[in-house]
Amino acid sequence: MIREMNRRKQALLEAESIAVLERNTAGVLALMGDEGYPYGVPLSYAYADGKIYFHCAKRGYKLDCMKANPKVCFTVIDADQIVPEEYTTYFRSVIAMGQVRILEEGDERIAGLWALTEKYSGSMPEAAKRGEVEGCRGALVGVIDIEYLTGKEARELVEQRMK
Repeated sequence: MIREMNRRKQALLEAESIAVLERNTAGVLALMGDEGYPYGVPLSYAYADGKIYFHCAKRGYKLDCMKANPKVCFTVIDADQIVPEEYTTYFRSVIAMGQVRILEEGDERIAGLWALTEKYSGSMPEAAKRGEVEGCRGALVGVIDIEYLTGKEARELVEQRMK
């Protein structure tokens, strides 16, 4: 069971949380690591079709952690403006929790590669994009099936939007 947010008045609507995922390019994937230690790894990602896609090498600690425990948490920070005179920050962030799957082949893997390619090389010619996707034969694609999505922002940002 996922706990409810304490300060619900600061919660983003689901559409606003999705917009944060769509406009950003980096987040932190939190996994359960060795010896019960958490492991947080920054990574580039693409949000598409209600899922979070990222690429992954065929071996390594991140892959080992995902295979050992597929439950993950992914965090994106959208705003973090320091306001010294108020001793605070005006923040906005999103947390997605769910299960990660590793895609080694198939249509969903190709869809994930296309989502990543579009996000990071959107202005490149279509033939170059196709070549990039076809050239990624060795890369695995991780996909997070989001089970819980929440966003939160500083009350000052909530108040600014309400004006």
